[in-house]
Amino acid sequence: MEVLIQVNTSFEESKYGAAPDEVIDLVQQIATLNTLKIKGLMTIGLLSAEAEQVRACFKLLRHIQQQIIALAIPDVSMKELSMGMSGDLEIAIAEGATIVRVGTAIFGQRPTPDSYYWNENR
Repeated sequence: MEVLIQVNTSFEESKYGAAPDEVIDLVQQIATLNTLKIKGLMTIGLLSAEAEQVRACFKLLRHIQQQIIALAIPDVSMKELSMGMSGDLEIAIAEGATIVRVGTAIFGQRPTPDSYYWNENR
């Protein structure tokens, strides 16, 4: 199975993913499993109107990608960077995204807010 490793580049408690400083070790551990093939990394940027704060999340993911590429870990491909959604896709693309999630731009706002699906107070 081909997978992406999710990284919490915004350091927000409300977001999931490996801590940036733990990603390389995680990739090395997963690379030993013959049923998973790492194809890249993914992140959800900071929800902010400040473009440079959002950009910092994407730059961090690309930096981690480059570190992993330099290690030349067997059976690990770092071809994919999944980052950016409808509100920040231009920044993500400028920072190297190969996959963007643009559901809102295509389908419009969800009738139910994200907090309904990811309510951490339940």
